[in-house]
Amino acid sequence: MDNATIARKLNDYATYLEGEDTNVYRVRAYRRAAATVLAQERPLAEVVNEKGRAGLEELPGIGPSLAYTIEGLIRTGEFRTLRPDAGHVDPERLLTSLPGIGRKLARTLHDQLGITTLEEVERAAHEGRLAQAGIGPKRLRGLIDALAGRLGRSQLSEPIQGEPSVAVLLAIDDEYRRHAEGAALPHRAPRRFNPQHEPWLPLYVTDRDGWRCRALFSNTALAHRLGKTNDWVVIAFHDGFNSGQRTVVTETRGDLRGLRVVRGR
Repeated sequence: MDNATIARKLNDYATYLEGEDTNVYRVRAYRRAAATVLAQERPLAEVVNEKGRAGLEELPGIGPSLAYTIEGLIRTGEFRTLRPDAGHVDPERLLTSLPGIGRKLARTLHDQLGITTLEEVERAAHEGRLAQAGIGPKRLRGLIDALAGRLGRSQLSEPIQGEPSVAVLLAIDDEYRRHAEGAALPHRAPRRFNPQHEPWLPLYVTDRDGWRCRALFSNTALAHRLGKTNDWVVIAFHDGFNSGQRTVVTETRGDLRGLRVVRGR
């Protein structure tokens, strides 16, 4: 199982916990773990084969419980936890965590459209396939808004405590966009808005001032809708203790119009 799949399963479980009104700190723990997994250049399967569960616990934000879960995903493909009240996430139950989707509609989405994840719901919504399940325009708009919030939160779950400087982020942004114009960078196949699973998204990984940084063009619904998938650059970072991400964009208003800026900085 690759790192992207592990991160998706951790995020899916966090979303499921949100629907169960679970303690917010538990939800955040799974979100942070997913972000940490995505930030790793080395496959976690290699870490487990080499060091076992102890190797996972060396990663930032990964304690014994999360290491147990991740190891289980890698070795068996099953989502298991140390808590007696947790376990496999029923896809239909995950879908009912979205507003306007009850058990019957969730079963229809799963059985007729083969939908099992939130990313697949989002893709079906933008492709117009949810109408086959009887979802009208008003409910569709509500779902798209809810998915944008859920999937956006899954990338950054809490305030960043430490991060690279603006100068470092802008330098990485510049290097990434220049390298992305050629064929030097490896490409990944994003899950969202990529029904053919084509590896079209350039990936850039670099180390700066003690930070491991990973840059990708934004693949969000908003970036697609506004035609910014070749402009907005998402930079994820971690230093072994702190982790987070920032988005670099071309400013469209004010004195900085036309310049690259880091959102929120």
